[in-house]
Amino acid sequence: MTDVQLQRCRQRLERFLADLLEPVGRSERRHGGDVYVRGLLLDGERKSIQPMAARLPEGNEQAMQQFLGQSPWDWNPVWERLGRRMVSELVAASAWVIDDTGFPKQGNHSVGVERQYSGTLGKTANCQVAVSLHQVTDEADAVLGWRLYLPESWTGNPERRQQAGIPAEVGFQKKWELALELIEQARRWELPDQVVLADAGYGDVTAFREALQERKWAYAVGVASNTAVWLRPPRNIPVKAKATGRPAAAWHYGKQQPASVKTAAQAARGWKRVRWREGSKGWLHARYWAARVMPAHRFQDGKPPGKEVWLLVEWPAEEEEPIKYFLCDLAANCSLRRMVKLVRTRWRMEQDYLQLKDELGLDHYEGRSWQGWHHHVTLVMVAYAFLTLETQRHKKNFWVDPAEDTP
Repeated sequence: MTDVQLQRCRQRLERFLADLLEPVGRSERRHGGDVYVRGLLLDGERKSIQPMAARLPEGNEQAMQQFLGQSPWDWNPVWERLGRRMVSELVAASAWVIDDTGFPKQGNHSVGVERQYSGTLGKTANCQVAVSLHQVTDEADAVLGWRLYLPESWTGNPERRQQAGIPAEVGFQKKWELALELIEQARRWELPDQVVLADAGYGDVTAFREALQERKWAYAVGVASNTAVWLRPPRNIPVKAKATGRPAAAWHYGKQQPASVKTAAQAARGWKRVRWREGSKGWLHARYWAARVMPAHRFQDGKPPGKEVWLLVEWPAEEEEPIKYFLCDLAANCSLRRMVKLVRTRWRMEQDYLQLKDELGLDHYEGRSWQGWHHHVTLVMVAYAFLTLETQRHKKNFWVDPAEDTP
């Protein structure tokens, strides 16, 4: 960049932050947020407070520590303002993606840290785990919010809670429950509903799928190969009521048995080759098959079959068996290409987490408190949003270019 381009970029950043950081309160707090975001955006391998303060002309380590860890500003209004802004800018919305990521830690004092499995790390490690919601488009994404997962070793320990400053109303919640909270929050901001995407860590939870269904939120989620489904609607076989004893279950299936999604796919015909994205070495493609099915969770207990949804299966020609399975609560006339495009949208999450961590120091926060962690991830969200808009500005024919009087 030339000096003039850098100056203009700095002016755009100032206008961007003036709007988004208004909810944090008085001017010294807004200045603290401005300094911290610029520290995250500057080059540098480590994005914790001490090295950032050393790189910034007005960097003050003590002031930055106080702003992040002790200043009592509420992050939720910043999230709402950021979510509304980014959704209005990234008009070609495609989906809401739920995922979680791990933050490796030393010691056991950082809020929520525990030896636990992290899909991002690919192993059980001493780490924090947080669930995030992202608005994903074909060309850009925005982080809409975070929920730090607290193991029961934290929620049930008054001493640890007090030391980390965990609010009294925060109790133990499973990751899929945190995911639902994030979506509910985005809807309270009156953001337009999107198809919800998630991997099998969430899709395998029947309660999660049913909660989405109850709220009439469309979804496309991964499931395990042994997930049971009805390929044809089963019949409810009448059972003669007994004079004594427990009443008959709601449904009686007799000898009818569901099939696993793997068995259904192995017997399927009509596989189609679908392309979904052009990569550096040409188009990415694989074989897919889709059929309408009904989930068969707890059919042995007389539970009725679930709502009819799509079963989508990926089976590359070079593989010996199918490799991915999805249940998709989408319109009955949804095309195969549309389903593939949706489930493949999740690949952007890997890029998001990589950039958030490697470039913006998402997992570099060294404090231990609940408040400090949330302040840090909030400012990383803001920095990431600014980078996203700057990247889009330089794409041909992109229309976003904030005017001088942008509020």
